[in-house]
Amino acid sequence: MKTIKITCSLFLLVLLTLTSCQQAQTQTEISYVQLDSLLDDHFNFIVANDLGRNGYYDQKPIAERMGELAENTDIEFVAAAGDVHHFEGVASVDDPLWMTNYELIYTHPELMIEWFPILGNHEYRGNTQAVLDYSKVSRRWCMPDRYYAKSFELDGGSSLKVVFIDTTPLIDKYHEESEEKYPDVAAQDIERQLQWLDSTLNASHETWKVVIGHHPIYAETPKDDIERENMQQRVDPILRKHGVDLYICGHIHNFQHIKPAGSEIDYVVNSSGSLSREVSPIEGSVFCSSEPGFSVVSASDKDLKVYMLDKNCKILHTVECQK
Repeated sequence: MKTIKITCSLFLLVLLTLTSCQQAQTQTEISYVQLDSLLDDHFNFIVANDLGRNGYYDQKPIAERMGELAENTDIEFVAAAGDVHHFEGVASVDDPLWMTNYELIYTHPELMIEWFPILGNHEYRGNTQAVLDYSKVSRRWCMPDRYYAKSFELDGGSSLKVVFIDTTPLIDKYHEESEEKYPDVAAQDIERQLQWLDSTLNASHETWKVVIGHHPIYAETPKDDIERENMQQRVDPILRKHGVDLYICGHIHNFQHIKPAGSEIDYVVNSSGSLSREVSPIEGSVFCSSEPGFSVVSASDKDLKVYMLDKNCKILHTVECQK
């Protein structure tokens, strides 16, 4: 009798496990179908950041969802918006963290596309030059400089400009702590980058303009106020001056969509691709969520959208820009 009870219990456990897996798979498949119809005939790219947890927490499952999404629809590239490596950055191009944080995590064949990275504050705790030099090691890691821009032609004669900026040196507190924690910050020229950003956007005639940095300009967060104050003082006026449509960042480990009064820009905080944090709405908040995940930016001649996705590729919120 005891053997029969154990066997029945095991059977029920297996049945419940299979049912749970099937339900999760069905939900994910439905999300892919929904996204595929929304992204069809658009220029799409993934935004992922705050990743480096050696595959722990939700990093590996989210990496799989990213690959499966790319398998189901056209994804042109991945914008890696900083902190691919927690906690002390990398020491060299041969650092084992390149394997445990990146190469052995984002293994899906459809993620063997171009990755356009920027530096986060955690990369600045290590050897930032090694992050740039890794472009010579990995064919998909494409980082031509600390800040750079890419232009893309869209269907219908429209176009997209994506500008990648290096935000850590633009914030005073990192300079004050540079010798101990952020050794590469002091060598960076703040004014030179801001002049480059101004001239790059001034020369841009693309239909859509997207700027991607690691630190937020507006966000709800317990992090030091000086981070947002410096970004509002130094970066935001340039973005507003040149009619930027979207500013996308990471750093806060949650999803936020903020539209401050008096600005035409949508400010998007992309959640962590591994470990997320709690969040609350503030003035100007359109949406916020503490779910981990990633985003897809989708552009056409008619609109520019950001789909915020949880770890099952469920759409949590959509940011929509129109001309």
